[in-house]
Amino acid sequence: MDAVRVALLREVLVGTQWPAATRRFAQALRSSVVPRGGGLLLVGTEEYEPWHMAAHLVDEAAWSGQPELAPTLVRHRVRATDPAHLAVGLGRLEAAGRGETLLVVAPAPPDEGLLERVHDARRAGATVLALDGGDPEVQGLAHEALTVPGADHAEGAAEIDIDTVQHLVSAAAGENCVPAPRGRSRLRDRLSWLADQLTSPPPARW
Repeated sequence: MDAVRVALLREVLVGTQWPAATRRFAQALRSSVVPRGGGLLLVGTEEYEPWHMAAHLVDEAAWSGQPELAPTLVRHRVRATDPAHLAVGLGRLEAAGRGETLLVVAPAPPDEGLLERVHDARRAGATVLALDGGDPEVQGLAHEALTVPGADHAEGAAEIDIDTVQHLVSAAAGENCVPAPRGRSRLRDRLSWLADQLTSPPPARW
């Protein structure tokens, strides 16, 4: 279960920067999206689409009661046969503007075409956040960035990959939306919610 995995990851990472850093970045994401009523666009590079982060954020949006956290996944390649939620192409970035948030996930430097679109979205008023591998151009465009160094630059226990960081950020974004419960741990509440989801019958298909 995701809640258990996140708790274990945080235990392993105690003493490193990552628990606090991912919570800070999650707070920036939530603060940008929730007060504005949503408008979260999520885009990766041509080689790396952040499928898992999109799925995690959708789950967190449902669990936390903050639908604004559910992103629109913007894709580099869209086919005519793709379902609607997977058929949003890069042209969507050209329409991004004030009140919207653009989250860029770029483990490696993106191509110039994506950088230009992100730059245009920022100039039009969108808030740009980035999870990246340290590319200076990406960081120069971002209002808030969280850098995940490559393995060659990681130090000891702080070594972590970008997929794990996305998992931690998504979980923290949902947790930050929920007031501390009384009498029950947040982990217990979340496990109960996940158990309900696993045991609920599938939705009817029309």
